[in-house]
Amino acid sequence: MKFIDLFAGVGGFHKALHELGHECVFASELDPTLRKLYFDNWGIDAKGDIKRIVDNEIDSIPPHDILCGGFPCQPFSKAGKQLGRDDNRGTLFDEIVKILKYRRPKYFILENVPFIAKHDNELTWNYMKSELESVGYVVDYEIYSPQDFGIPQHRKRIFIVGSLNGLDHFSFTDIDNQKTSLIDIHQFIEEDPKQFKALPKANQECIKLWQKFINQIPKGTKLPGFPIWGMEFGATYPFEKSYPLKLSAKKLGEYKGNFGYLLKGLTKKEQKTKLPSYATVEKAFPNWKRSYIRQSREFYNDNKKYVEDVVKEIAKFPSQSWQKLEWNVGDNKRKITDYILQFRASGLRVKKVDFFPSLVCTNTQIPIIGWQQRYITRSEGMKLQSLEGVVLPENDNAAFKALGNAVNTKIVKIIAEKLLEEQIPIQSMNKQIQYNVVTKTFVEPTHTTV
Repeated sequence: MKFIDLFAGVGGFHKALHELGHECVFASELDPTLRKLYFDNWGIDAKGDIKRIVDNEIDSIPPHDILCGGFPCQPFSKAGKQLGRDDNRGTLFDEIVKILKYRRPKYFILENVPFIAKHDNELTWNYMKSELESVGYVVDYEIYSPQDFGIPQHRKRIFIVGSLNGLDHFSFTDIDNQKTSLIDIHQFIEEDPKQFKALPKANQECIKLWQKFINQIPKGTKLPGFPIWGMEFGATYPFEKSYPLKLSAKKLGEYKGNFGYLLKGLTKKEQKTKLPSYATVEKAFPNWKRSYIRQSREFYNDNKKYVEDVVKEIAKFPSQSWQKLEWNVGDNKRKITDYILQFRASGLRVKKVDFFPSLVCTNTQIPIIGWQQRYITRSEGMKLQSLEGVVLPENDNAAFKALGNAVNTKIVKIIAEKLLEEQIPIQSMNKQIQYNVVTKTFVEPTHTTV
């Protein structure tokens, strides 16, 4: 069958459907670097702005049987502002619907972040489902992560499928039956990689300092499972029933800011620079934030005599994110470099050696092999996205951005294989609906009886 690949990236959907024997007849990708790579990988000249194409030359999109698209997830991601369809990128879903109306492919497979199903109290999903059903598709979805299918990456995504002929032949239960708990992360880690990016000295020093902090904690004291926010060590500013910026400079001067910094005698503007960035808000703190602040302060007060000196060194880090630690390995060995690491805005994250954290498009969050003091390699990243053999950008940052935006090929292939099993003929509507580029509406043709 023929398929089109929208928001194509490096071609995660393409690789899956190509391996199943299907033919790509059209692709679109906004990023010019990725368009070049798409041609290098698949020999297809991917077009640019899909919105412009749909508005002005929708007829250039050829007839096809399957529409694939991992439409932009930032408007719906919990890591973003969650603007949804208020974000221009969120309205790109509407371009998908327009293509479905015009070309009437038998099937579609879409991918996005799982939060899209709950965004705006499910109003976003209800709108999307209604739009897809209005075109004539029976729609279903499920949430999967590569770890469900033997790949050690925690990366949940929603996969939405649709068929003009119903989904009696397809069930996500069949996909669930292919899940496995047998995962060996070491099969995805190169023991002696030829090319790799070593962890910068500054990051290594950050790890060493937090290791010193951990070493000072008595063995009988449990390391916290909650995020340790170092800025709260010695801080006394109000957070339970009030918040710093609600107070006058004189009143706030009665308290202490980051690492116990005295706020007395400072202007309000100066006081703001001596507070954690998450505390400089003009509304009450949510419960989870109050909990982390409270727990961090209590932990410091209980262990101050052991860690006071090393905390003074932690306070010198130029980035507040480096002043936070997420110890996610419980009561296991207290050696940071024995684990999978990640530098995040939320802190230095220490994870068990079972799954990699999700690959994201932010190059500062590339997972780290702690015991090798290096970031994961490009080839390791490709394995985690089931994109082995695909050409990536030469620049590592661009390569991992591409991987972070990619769809996992193995999951798509498993779903597509089942969805496309039964190919019941469906009357083509490819030329029966006309698109008026002036009014930007679809028009049913008038039929005359001869």
